[in-house]
Amino acid sequence: MDENVLGIIAGILTSVSMIPQLIKVIKKKDAENLSWVMLTILITGLSLWVWYGFLQDELPIIVSNAFAVLVNITLLICFFIFKKK
Repeated sequence: MDENVLGIIAGILTSVSMIPQLIKVIKKKDAENLSWVMLTILITGLSLWVWYGFLQDELPIIVSNAFAVLVNITLLICFFIFKKK
């Protein structure tokens, strides 16, 4: 298998992995079981992958991790919107 194809498949799977969680949080308007610390660490790590992708000029790394950053930032925003007072 071509390594670019492998990278693209891995990036797609990683990027979409949090979408079911995001859908569940938005539908139920409940983010109580999310950890804002975990999301913050994950967003930081994914952002560093995007930076690394730019340094290496690797579009699959840039695109997949940038998408994952957006999904997880949305989850973090939902955490603060839906958290119990």
